[in-house]
Amino acid sequence: MDTAYLRRCLNLHRSEKSLRAAFCLVLLLSLLATLPTQAQTYKYVRKHLEHYDDKPIHYGFFFAAPITRFSVGYSPAFVTSADSSYRIYSPNKGGFRVGFVINGYLDDRFDLRLTPAVSLYSREVQYDYPGGTSRTEVRESTWLDFPLLLKYKSQRRNNSRMYLLAGGAFSFETNVRRRETQGLSRLSTGTTDLSVEYGIGFEQFFEFFKFAPEIRFSHGLTNLYRPSTNAASVGIRKLTSHSITLYLNFE
Repeated sequence: MDTAYLRRCLNLHRSEKSLRAAFCLVLLLSLLATLPTQAQTYKYVRKHLEHYDDKPIHYGFFFAAPITRFSVGYSPAFVTSADSSYRIYSPNKGGFRVGFVINGYLDDRFDLRLTPAVSLYSREVQYDYPGGTSRTEVRESTWLDFPLLLKYKSQRRNNSRMYLLAGGAFSFETNVRRRETQGLSRLSTGTTDLSVEYGIGFEQFFEFFKFAPEIRFSHGLTNLYRPSTNAASVGIRKLTSHSITLYLNFE
């Protein structure tokens, strides 16, 4: 009886060892199975231009595609004058803009940004008259723009971050030949403009440069209309500039 009892104890002891070994094996296999998942979750991402924000000033350039038009304000003659059209409006027209970026670092959240540019515009004012006739005045011009903007940056995540910006811009026209060729039947407009600008952008850091697409809105504050006695001026009291621009910034 004692010998049999001892054998049963030894068999039980061997069974416990087997269970423990099996448990350890299952645990080890489970850990090995989770390693690829953990490695994928904590995958290393190389941070480009890691010390980019340590410099106080950055320079760059951009190409931009503005969609622009005039906002028309009507005068009392639009209703009372017999020579006035029944509709005066300015359709959206495409343009081109190229310029430079001068970005000054203020702190971890704010930058001061100057983006001088040369802009080519072709704004139109269309007149529709009773009887189905219409006429179009085209304002082809070249402008120098000087926007000064305050930029708010989000926290950088690896190689990307978002930003908002807002400010104002001063612009003046450089196409002097337009004024020289302007006839008595043409619409007269001013040569300086002041506008409010705001927008949103996305910065992507690469190994040697930063690329930032941006959408910016601009609303003119200056009345560009110049009163005259020709037919193109009948019915108009105010003309202000409006534009939506896609920027492709490289810094």
